[in-house]
Amino acid sequence: LSWFLNALHIALNGNKSPESSVIYRTFLGAMRIRTRKIPPVELEERQRSELLLTQEYQESVADSPFLYLTCDLPPPPLFKDEIMENIIPQVNLFTLLTKFNGETEKEYKTYKENFLKKFEITRLPPFLILYIKRFTKNTFFVEKNPTIVNFPVKSIDFGDFLTPEVKALHKSTVYDLVANVVHDGEPDKGTYRVHLLHKGNGKWYEMQDLHVTDILPQMITLTEAYIQIYELKKEETPKSAS
Repeated sequence: LSWFLNALHIALNGNKSPESSVIYRTFLGAMRIRTRKIPPVELEERQRSELLLTQEYQESVADSPFLYLTCDLPPPPLFKDEIMENIIPQVNLFTLLTKFNGETEKEYKTYKENFLKKFEITRLPPFLILYIKRFTKNTFFVEKNPTIVNFPVKSIDFGDFLTPEVKALHKSTVYDLVANVVHDGEPDKGTYRVHLLHKGNGKWYEMQDLHVTDILPQMITLTEAYIQIYELKKEETPKSAS
């Protein structure tokens, strides 16, 4: 997804400027990332305390653009229910989005070092892409997380995850879902479907290959959403009394 959007941006003669291509004007947002290194757990408390005072272990702050937000799913349950069927877990989209409220810390591990990061959205784009991370790779194979994400189709307020100062800089922070990409089946042999909102008639359609059918908005929320696109709602001008 990142490669595709950046390739389109470059093909349109885009550069680092947020206004340099229709891709950046449409999808580019900004966030502030706070990172701090974690001392090795095997060290004694005194050594850990000394390391935390060094420059290497001080919190760093960086501003970064983004074309989409990566939402991390919780691990699926390892056990089956009483009738030996796999439990299909569910999670609310708002729970996933707390990753970007500037307060939630998430641990990232590399081969040698561990870090804690906080993500704070500082600018919302006109169209917001959410990438729901369903696939994880290990040494031998790819695993798919089947967790169902519960999400509203209309009027989701991303301002709930902004600081008051940042929210005040936005005229509107309410979005409507306009596209939903679904992955069905196993990681290595699954299929894709896409749900699209027809802005002209307000109806939702499901597309898979050459097949196009109507679908109710309520059914969209029951799918294994993979990529979603939300459109910023424009502020409605109050009608004057006649």
